[in-house]
Amino acid sequence: MAKIAPLSGFPEWLPAGRLVEQQVVDTLRETFELHAFSGIETRAVEPVERLLSKGETSKEIYLLSRLQDREKSGPAELGLHFDLTVPLARYVLEHAGHLHFPFRRYQIQKVWRGERPQDGRFREFLQADVDVVGQGELAFHHEIEVPLVMVDALARLPIPRVIIRASNRKVAQGFYEAIGIENTEETLRVIDKLDKIGAGAVAEILQEQVGTTPDQARLALQLAEISGSDASVADRVMALGHNSPLLEEGLEELVALIEGANALIPGSLQADLKIARGLDYYTGSVYESTMLGHEDLGSVCSGGRYDSLASDGKQTYPGVGLSIGVSRMLARIIGKETVVPSRPVPTTVLIAVNDESERLHAEQTAMRLRQRGIAAEVSPNCAKFGKQIRYADRRGIPYVWFSTEEGEQVKDIRSGEQVPTDSNTWLPPAEDRKVTLVRPDKD
Repeated sequence: MAKIAPLSGFPEWLPAGRLVEQQVVDTLRETFELHAFSGIETRAVEPVERLLSKGETSKEIYLLSRLQDREKSGPAELGLHFDLTVPLARYVLEHAGHLHFPFRRYQIQKVWRGERPQDGRFREFLQADVDVVGQGELAFHHEIEVPLVMVDALARLPIPRVIIRASNRKVAQGFYEAIGIENTEETLRVIDKLDKIGAGAVAEILQEQVGTTPDQARLALQLAEISGSDASVADRVMALGHNSPLLEEGLEELVALIEGANALIPGSLQADLKIARGLDYYTGSVYESTMLGHEDLGSVCSGGRYDSLASDGKQTYPGVGLSIGVSRMLARIIGKETVVPSRPVPTTVLIAVNDESERLHAEQTAMRLRQRGIAAEVSPNCAKFGKQIRYADRRGIPYVWFSTEEGEQVKDIRSGEQVPTDSNTWLPPAEDRKVTLVRPDKD
């Protein structure tokens, strides 16, 4: 038999890690619903032609040969979706007659991407998206609202602080046009690599591949160096000495975004003009984020405004959204144990079994506790009580339940305290009823 080995790029958490993942997902879902977003789930498969409409390459798509439709219209390549935005666009077009606009949707689902696995990057991973989609038009205030949903959601997790940084595509495009750069889309894609390859390499690519002059490359990099948390950002851009109507419009929106967001949640957003987001369908605000102390992981939450990703030829559906790379974030907090579950199993109490003739009684006790919302497990054997207690201790179960001649008793095996009890009334302390997430460095 061939030796079993892990498959690179497809994470499988141990039970304790899975508890962390579930708690994170539950917190995100609850927060999204608090902000009045409805959950959906889309199919895992889309036509490759639609997947490629976002500007990705076919190398990133996992093809499914068994699901090809070869009946009437010839071969139709199908592939696993690599994000949740393209499926959302298709979903909106397909169900527009049954949706209420603006459509407020969240989606927490796995996606698949054919790229080289590395720290925080997987071939199969979990994403959590929030989008607001309009019909024909979408008010600017949603560009303030959506990143604040993510700020709230991430703040509810016991993880290092996540800083969301924002820019506006109109600022960069307007500035590039003002200084005479013709290929603004390619310039944006190159600037988007600034943190990865550095200013020198970016300047070289701009001149050799995009065709900018040395002065244009220098000005583009000067724009990218500007950051801040108030209207002074606009003053610093204008101080570079170039202007255009699109640049003015973008600066007005950027200042409104930063000041509007920080008025609602102080310190929530920072302007950072090196953020470009390489995908060319973004048309307004764009967002990226980093987790403090884990900047090398890259952006854990990103997105932006798009005006024409979804269109049926008659009606356009603009939107704005952000996506959390849940698996990317979990890889760091689980792998480095910066966040751990308060216990490694969901079980609150182990019901001890005196001998097999009393197993039915133990099972009935467990059933009564479960009916009252208390997670209970019946001991797998009727070994001596000391061994059953050690079994609970190894699994991290805090309480053991005994049937004795003096009646039912429950023991907190951490403190050793054992007291009479009743399965119809017993409640553990609130902190023991459910698994929670904790940061060991904060204990």
